[in-house]
Amino acid sequence: MTSLLAVDPVPWARSQMAFTLAFHIVLVPLGVSWAAIALIANYRGVKHGDADALLLAQRWSKYMAVVFAVGAVTGTVLSFEFALLWPKFMGRWGEAFGIPFAVEGLFFFLEAIFIAIYIYGWRRLAPWPHFWTGVPIVIAGIGGSISVVAANSWMNEPAGFKLDSAGNVVDVEPWRVIFNKAMPYEATHMVVAAYLVGGFLVASVYAAGILRGRRDRYHRIGFIIPFTVAAIAVPIQLVVGDTLTRWVYNNEPAKFAAIELVPRTKSDVPETILGRLDANGKVTGGIPIPGVASILSDPGTGTATLIQGRNAFPSDAEPTRAQASAVHLAWDVMIGIATLLFLLSAWYALSWVRRRELPESKWFLRIAAGAGVLAVIALEAGWVVTEVGRQPWIVRNYMRVAAGATDNGAVWITFFAIVGIYTALGITTVLVLRGMSRRWRAAGQEPEGEVPYGPSEPRELAVATTESGR
Repeated sequence: MTSLLAVDPVPWARSQMAFTLAFHIVLVPLGVSWAAIALIANYRGVKHGDADALLLAQRWSKYMAVVFAVGAVTGTVLSFEFALLWPKFMGRWGEAFGIPFAVEGLFFFLEAIFIAIYIYGWRRLAPWPHFWTGVPIVIAGIGGSISVVAANSWMNEPAGFKLDSAGNVVDVEPWRVIFNKAMPYEATHMVVAAYLVGGFLVASVYAAGILRGRRDRYHRIGFIIPFTVAAIAVPIQLVVGDTLTRWVYNNEPAKFAAIELVPRTKSDVPETILGRLDANGKVTGGIPIPGVASILSDPGTGTATLIQGRNAFPSDAEPTRAQASAVHLAWDVMIGIATLLFLLSAWYALSWVRRRELPESKWFLRIAAGAGVLAVIALEAGWVVTEVGRQPWIVRNYMRVAAGATDNGAVWITFFAIVGIYTALGITTVLVLRGMSRRWRAAGQEPEGEVPYGPSEPRELAVATTESGR
């Protein structure tokens, strides 16, 4: 039994953290963006007397509550995992790394409070006061996302501390920890991604419904609102992503060498689509586009732009060949999907400008129905670029991943336990959301007494009617 448990804990700790992060990150865009999407429908319903939009807002708020509850569970597990899987990392760096998470906790409680007020306020508050109770949810969602990304960006660009002669963290400066050099770029990228992914995920459900013949106004508005949010976010994300990539080129050259798959420092570097590094560290396979990587890195110098290759860094201070190939593949997947979603959004925009209507093509709806899944894949790929591209560091240039992990050889047991629990949780969440959708679809409209801002009768009139019927 002892020999069975005597395994290297580092790969298992990394695998468990990767799995739980990959699961949780699917919920984050919905947690950040769904409140804003619901508020848009809520505003339209109140301002223009749109019953369908108001009904969508009410139902979306209930879906949002389910997703928030599941996200709270998976987020809490992640918090425990930092201590259980990475005790050496937290023991040394927790004084600085924990600051953004403390801020995130404040946003979390603010969000939870106002979600409860917003949901229970549908029949207890006047329309406009109720609408405004949803605004703090949007703000808290964005603030919480920025706080968590600040912690991650600190791992890429550690700042706001000093080390004493023993290597212990001293003189922590909270503002510099939070607002490290990478934070503005990564946080903006993540927040825009949340609205992009959340919008496409919600819209994809209604696109599938329209393809199945549900062409009523309710489903059309259910598609238009979130898809428009996502379509607006796509071009913004292309600009933000390009800015972030150039920042990585200038500040994290080892990661950039993996992104662009550059073995040796040189200029006139091609943009290689797909491809990988072979056993000799050379690029094999893929489609090279001459000079494009150099041009995109710095358009001012064009093909003359010099890109540092993997040979510029010690082999033990950069991603391995396999990791670099994974980063490059994830990068290509992310960019490829983003390009497809941009074209889909442009198709939608042109149709809307010309005819104030959705594109009539079934192919548009088919691609839109799959856009949610594609957006999630792009999101996951982006995190692979960020996390695997930082290897072998857990705190770049200060602590390696292996030095921060637990020594407990039984960590593989918790890995399989987490996989089982999360699989059950994921299936249950999907079944609950589908059950809610089927129940509402079968009802056709909210049962009497559950309409937003009801009951419509003054209380005195309702009492008089009841007494007269005795």
